[in-house]
Amino acid sequence: MTNQWIYGSLYFLLVVVFTYFYTAITFDPRSISENIQKQGGYIPGIRPGPSTSQFLGHLLNRITLVGAVFLGLIAVLPSVVQGLTGISAFALGGTSLLIVVSVALEVMKQIDSQLSMYEY
Repeated sequence: MTNQWIYGSLYFLLVVVFTYFYTAITFDPRSISENIQKQGGYIPGIRPGPSTSQFLGHLLNRITLVGAVFLGLIAVLPSVVQGLTGISAFALGGTSLLIVVSVALEVMKQIDSQLSMYEY
């Protein structure tokens, strides 16, 4: 029983950490602010340049925190349900659930785009 709590806590923590890691690799606030400035755009109330980069970084951290906690909860949800109900034959894990939902959303987008192309 104690091992399940340690495993669940560690799993949750790793999901949160890797969410931040992936976001840091894929989204660079400095390059985004430079691209916005090069294209003549701006964020109302924020000065172009380093202020925009700092604003985007702060906003990114706040959004990533909510998303990372949500992903962590989804990842450990089957273990929590299994611990509360005592049902050990829970077939779908948290990571599997995330993959199934993302694939279903992508399929829905593809179908929608095909239908809209068919109309034109």
